[in-house]
Amino acid sequence: MSRSTILIMLAVSASAMSPAAAGALAQPEPNQQDRTFLHQAHQANLAEIQAGEAAQDKAAGETVRKLGAKLITDHTRMDRDVRRVAEQAGVDLPARPSPEQRRRLKQVAAHSGAAFDRAWLAAQIAGHRQTLADGAAELREGSSPAVKKLATEAKPDIQMHLDMAEEANDGR
Repeated sequence: MSRSTILIMLAVSASAMSPAAAGALAQPEPNQQDRTFLHQAHQANLAEIQAGEAAQDKAAGETVRKLGAKLITDHTRMDRDVRRVAEQAGVDLPARPSPEQRRRLKQVAAHSGAAFDRAWLAAQIAGHRQTLADGAAELREGSSPAVKKLATEAKPDIQMHLDMAEEANDGR
C-alpha cells in the first residue's frame, strides 16, 4: 500500500469518527478543581512577585533580598506557564492577588528593618506551604492533564523556595 493511500484512509477514518469518539481524543474539559488551581496559582504567583519586589525595596538582610529576587524570577516564569494553560483551557484569571494575599503583603510591608525580614520570611513560609497544599489538591482532584502537569512541574521550585525561607528564618 502506498503512503498516499494510507494517508487518504486515515483522513477518511478521522472524518467518519462520531463526535463522541472525536471528543474522547481531545483533552477533557477542566473541572472545577482545575479552574480553582489555575486561579490560586496565578494569584500566588502575582503575590510572590510583589513580595519579591517588596524584599528588594525593604529587606534589611542580603539573604531576604536575594530570596526576593529569586521569587521574582521563578514566579514570573511559572506564571507565564499558568497563563498559557489557562488561555488554552478557556479559563479567565483574576487580575491581582486575592484580598487575603494583598492584606498580608500590606501588613508585612508596614514593617521595616529586621522586623520586615522576620515578617516577610514568615509570610513566605506560610504562602509556600499553602501553595504546596493547593498543588497536592490539584493532583488528587484535577481532571486536566495540562493543569496537573503545571502542579507537578512547579512543586520542586515551590519546595525549594520554602526550604530557603525556612533556612533563612532558622538562621535569624
